[in-house]
Amino acid sequence: MDLIRDEEFESKSGTDIMEAPSGDGQDLNKNQRSKKKRYHRHTQHQIQEMEAFFKECPHPDDKQRKDLGRRLGLEPLQVKFWFQNKRTQMKSHHERSENSQLRAENEKLRVENIRYKEALSNASCPNCGGPAAIGEMSFDEQHLRVENIRLREEIDRISGIAAKHNQWTNVFSGIVSRAVTLEVLSTGVAGNYNGALQVMTAEFQVPSPLVPTRENYFLRYCKQHADGTWAVVDVSLDNLRPSAISRCRRRPSGCLIQELPNGYSKVIWVEHVEVDDRAVHTIYRPLVNSGLAFGAKRWVATLDRQCERLASAMAHNIPAGDVGEGRKSMLKLAERMAMSFCTGVGASTAHTWTTLSGSGADDVRVMTRKSMDDPGRPPGIVLSAATSFWLPVPPKRVFDFLRDENSRSEWDILSNGGLVQEMAHIANGRDPGNSVSLLRVNSANSSQSNMLILQESCIDATSSYVIYAPVDIVAMNVVLNGGDPDYVALLPSGFAILPDGPAHHGGGIPDAGSGGSLLTVAFQILVDSVPTAKLSLGSVATVNSLIKCTVERIKSAVGGEIA
Repeated sequence: MDLIRDEEFESKSGTDIMEAPSGDGQDLNKNQRSKKKRYHRHTQHQIQEMEAFFKECPHPDDKQRKDLGRRLGLEPLQVKFWFQNKRTQMKSHHERSENSQLRAENEKLRVENIRYKEALSNASCPNCGGPAAIGEMSFDEQHLRVENIRLREEIDRISGIAAKHNQWTNVFSGIVSRAVTLEVLSTGVAGNYNGALQVMTAEFQVPSPLVPTRENYFLRYCKQHADGTWAVVDVSLDNLRPSAISRCRRRPSGCLIQELPNGYSKVIWVEHVEVDDRAVHTIYRPLVNSGLAFGAKRWVATLDRQCERLASAMAHNIPAGDVGEGRKSMLKLAERMAMSFCTGVGASTAHTWTTLSGSGADDVRVMTRKSMDDPGRPPGIVLSAATSFWLPVPPKRVFDFLRDENSRSEWDILSNGGLVQEMAHIANGRDPGNSVSLLRVNSANSSQSNMLILQESCIDATSSYVIYAPVDIVAMNVVLNGGDPDYVALLPSGFAILPDGPAHHGGGIPDAGSGGSLLTVAFQILVDSVPTAKLSLGSVATVNSLIKCTVERIKSAVGGEIA
């Protein structure tokens, strides 16, 4: 009946009242008149009151309709029909607005298409000056056109990163440890997420077990404005879950993405939160309190680095070098390795790791996981150990020391003092530190076979990583020949390097850093190839010993550099 009413009264300006027949002795004319509808126009005051109520609550329940009707001198049915009509009008208005926008975009594309056709019809041959056929277009011109189309697609893809929680998690894997879309309220229009509205939950992290994660339950809205600028805005919905205890509320936060004429994009990022950070470890408090750990600067720096990575993966004009056609496969494998490392290095408990008690060291967090039927991980019991500590050395110097294959033997116990050589190298950004390498460890003992290590190093203005994993020689040969990297088993280990706080700029900054580094060391080690086997305490002790020995070696080596 509600649907019929919506259609029936859509064009009426008043409210309809149905008069019921009274008595059995009425004649036919009276009965017909009683079935006729009488229309009553609402007063200006009634309309203003209902308009104001509609802004706050477009779907009033029975009690609200009765209260509103009593206050305005209307029947609850009249109030119900007015709200139905109002919702229908708003929906029609919204659809008309979207149609207008789509028509404008279509007209823009049509004009652009005409311009391209005219340019092609007037094209001349560079050799003879005569009219050029399409097939005579130079390779460079064709290549530029393809690249322009691809770049435009990538700009749309970047704006859609926030709308898809899995892409968002992949791009910001160092910050977003978990994200789930709970409900999609609107998918947006024209397939480009314009108007997309969804309810999400996410967990944000710093790459250290000493900094608790921040969990948020929030609403995300994506909107493209008339000038082409995208806005992606989050706001917490914690007030809708009063029973949940939240240490962090997300005030209106998000980003504006504007396409520039030179092919670049301008991004403005805002992070606005209320948070209780009393559980953060002492050595990380200056960094967290400064906003560098979870703030907008880290999000933008990560996005910038990932855009460089994307451009590197898309590039076609780079010499093949020593990687050949396996370049894309190797980059894809390195990306999976980095994401896997980030899931085990922070304080998140959302993944498949189980934290062990009684590890024998309060400063080392040890977790375990059983791996089965996953082609990307070796089967068996895996231990993950992570610890964080402070170094009186600038982050850049620590990063350069750890990524250099020539200094690897100073800290890497598993390489057994063997000579490390770089077999392949892929630049992955403007900074020379952003690269993916394939290393070969030549064993000092002739009876032992050589080992291959895949390593990615990346650095931006807020953090840096050196992540590596031993790889099977046969599997890596498949990758270098352009094969599918998803079936290469990886157990990533590595380092996350952060500044110990904001830099001094004179005048004294509260919680300013000393110029030192906060280094997190994390290992993943297969301790038993049988997933159903029981974990021995000896394995835990071995991993603890390994990570402690590595920490001491790094402190000694870096300390020796300073001295």
